Amino acid sequence: MKVLYINSNPKPLDQSFGLRLGRHFLNELSNQDQNIEIETVNLYEENIPFIDADVLDAWGKLAAGQELSPSQVEKTSRMGEILDQFLSADMYVFNTPMWNLSYPPMLKAYIDNVVMAGKTFKYTENGPAGLLGGKTAVHIQSRGGVYSEGPAQAFEFTNGYLQGVMAFIGITDYHHVYTEGMAAAPDRAEEILADAREKASELAKELSAVKRNA
Repeated sequence: MKVLYINSNPKPLDQSFGLRLGRHFLNELSNQDQNIEIETVNLYEENIPFIDADVLDAWGKLAAGQELSPSQVEKTSRMGEILDQFLSADMYVFNTPMWNLSYPPMLKAYIDNVVMAGKTFKYTENGPAGLLGGKTAVHIQSRGGVYSEGPAQAFEFTNGYLQGVMAFIGITDYHHVYTEGMAAAPDRAEEILADAREKASELAKELSAVKRNA
């Protein structure tokens, strides 16, 4: 099983609750199955093209069979590499912080590289249909406040979006492990993280068992 670990947090490991939780989950997966291959994509360290005027023009030229400029060749080629890497994985582990009620911009840029008509979804007479059925997505998330319940719940726009995108491309085996409230209750931060680590361990065991019995 190939796992693609997509990290959208630029912080060092020791300064991030979310990255520590993600590392724990990956370690637990590896402990369950020594044959798991884990490939890491650090979105703030790699070249992730944005959809800009150059890319939009390139797509139009490609559809018309016209020649691309050197910069367009570079951008579309890189987008193709990112998509091929994404398609090669069996499981996706997204590690995200919540920034101002949303995601870091590099995660949106990455999603724009892998949600491609004809590759990860297709248009049909009944609407869009995902092409990546049978794959698994895990969302590891850290949030300084409490958004799973209470007055701030209405501002939780992150997990629902990612789950929706995954379903759009056919990935309905979706799991969410989060740690939240560390900024609101700093004296309990390590305790909160420990609870999330237990949930991550349980999920790793569950997913490994499912993959072994598939």
